[in-house]
Amino acid sequence: MHALGMSAAQFLKDYWQKRPLLIRACDDFVCPLTPDDLAGLACIEGTLGRIVRYERRRDRWLVETGPFAEQRFASLPKRDWTLLVQDVDRWDPDVRKLLHAFDFLPRWRIDDIMISYAVPGGSVGAHVDQYDVFLLQGLGQRRWQIDASANPPLAFRDDAPIRLLQQFNASHDWQLGPGDMLYLPPGVPHFGVAQDECLTLSIGMRAPSAGELLAAFAAQHALEMDEAQRYADPDLAVAHAPGAVDGEAVRRVRATLTAALAQDDRAMADWFGRFLSVYRAAEAPTPKRLSAAQIEARLKRGSNFTVSPKLRLNYSQDDQMAMLHGNGESLPTTLRLAKLCTQWDLSIDSAQFAALSEPDRASVVALCKRGWLIEV
Repeated sequence: MHALGMSAAQFLKDYWQKRPLLIRACDDFVCPLTPDDLAGLACIEGTLGRIVRYERRRDRWLVETGPFAEQRFASLPKRDWTLLVQDVDRWDPDVRKLLHAFDFLPRWRIDDIMISYAVPGGSVGAHVDQYDVFLLQGLGQRRWQIDASANPPLAFRDDAPIRLLQQFNASHDWQLGPGDMLYLPPGVPHFGVAQDECLTLSIGMRAPSAGELLAAFAAQHALEMDEAQRYADPDLAVAHAPGAVDGEAVRRVRATLTAALAQDDRAMADWFGRFLSVYRAAEAPTPKRLSAAQIEARLKRGSNFTVSPKLRLNYSQDDQMAMLHGNGESLPTTLRLAKLCTQWDLSIDSAQFAALSEPDRASVVALCKRGWLIEV
């Protein structure tokens, strides 16, 4: 059995992107960080933190963005506010270990672990996400209401700084404690309210919109396209309405764009892998001037090499070779090394490095020089 309370195959068949699922904790759950840890992260330059407050008397929502000064938390009220920090898996290795439980999903589908700390009454209001999310309760109690009806109202309030629903009608109402988890497919309205001081971990999935994909693809390929590949009309007939864009012109435009967007599977996989490897708000890894001899010497002294937390690597496969994608770039490697480098807990020591083939050792050196692998 899986932590989902059923096999992963059954979950994917019956629930994934179909209907919500409440999963009660089957054993003691230990939250990997404390509220103080989260507040400390929110004070660091480069983290994505927000404080969401609700003023009950005025029915008003307020949002502040980080990084925050430590004294800001001491001045907050005792009720009705929430601290949210995104990409906590990037900053905390113990939080990152939670992602092992989701290895039944393609790793690139996982966006991040966002963690929220809330005081009693703390909430971000009734809202809806356009991606799958697993809401894991870390500490305290949170009341979750969802609207699982067929056609829920989805109009947004125009007086709030975040996208909140104008109307919310709960069809289910649960209270979650430590270790309990709620899975929600895209498009299900939900409303969570802290019953006491609590931490909630949101494991969100990445689901690029068609507009996001098209913009990224065009930005990547527009400058590389052959100028000779353009609109053409060798079958043009005499124009009877010179001012009109007729159906034949539309057909030719569609054909021109289709030809421009055409990619074989290998090229498309390479582009998509590079697109996915650009980590939100993370600075680029720092290249290092390291030789193979220097890397071997450091390994022999007891150092290990692991993937930089600034990266989220993935790979595309072509027979026994692969393209390893990171930071919007690609590096050809063996399939074996690509699989090794995309493990959550990769740690290359001296013995493991020595056991690699000569091409793989050369690739490890290249990855270290790029800053994709770092010494720990």
